Amino acid sequence: MPGRIAVSEQAAAVWQTATITQVRRETPHAATFRLAVPGWAGHLPGQHLMLRLTAEDGYVAQRHYSIASAPDDSGHIELTLDHVEGGEVSGWFHTVAEPGDTVEVRGPLSGFFAWPGDRPALLVGAGSGVVPLMSMVRHHRARGLDVPLRLLVSARGPEELIYAREYGAETTPVFTRRAPEGVPVGRMAAAHVAPLLAEQPPGGWEAYVCGSNGFAEHASRLLVAAGQPVHRIRIERFG
Repeated sequence: MPGRIAVSEQAAAVWQTATITQVRRETPHAATFRLAVPGWAGHLPGQHLMLRLTAEDGYVAQRHYSIASAPDDSGHIELTLDHVEGGEVSGWFHTVAEPGDTVEVRGPLSGFFAWPGDRPALLVGAGSGVVPLMSMVRHHRARGLDVPLRLLVSARGPEELIYAREYGAETTPVFTRRAPEGVPVGRMAAAHVAPLLAEQPPGGWEAYVCGSNGFAEHASRLLVAAGQPVHRIRIERFG
């Protein structure tokens, strides 16, 4: 299948040491952390990993994070993290971590939300829910895939739109609280979803929805109302 990456389940079960090599600010509250993982077995766009931090006193914190980067053979992966108030792991990344620091990672995990690049993909996300979807967009571009792909992404305002500099013609942003002049403000609605469903490429869309529980339910209802089959909606939610 086009763009498919083989991933060993055995390798995904092993904890590996990852070194932070770069920190890149995306928004006032989100940053991308580039990690060197020499033993990384590869991943599919949409997959996530388990990350583990161990304090000097032995206290351990683990979190699941979606992979933001496209699959490649560089031995690097990228994670984009929101700075969650009171968050142990995100707080460490945003206030302490710097290039040269190490963490432990295990993965990739979950094939349900993965997009191997072999079918038309309709991506719908909000806030940091765009992270696994951006892995799909980057994969689509890096491989020069001609299979249709569209991204509908919601953010509170332009300053909180993660990856804003990277979006192209495949992306439609929706702003819920603040928008550039001339752009309407409001929650994602049928008017945003219906035109994309009307395009219906051969074989139809496989829809990928990622965001908070509330957003995932809302977006899924919009898709179904616009004609997307329920069994072709994949959801990843957080919160």
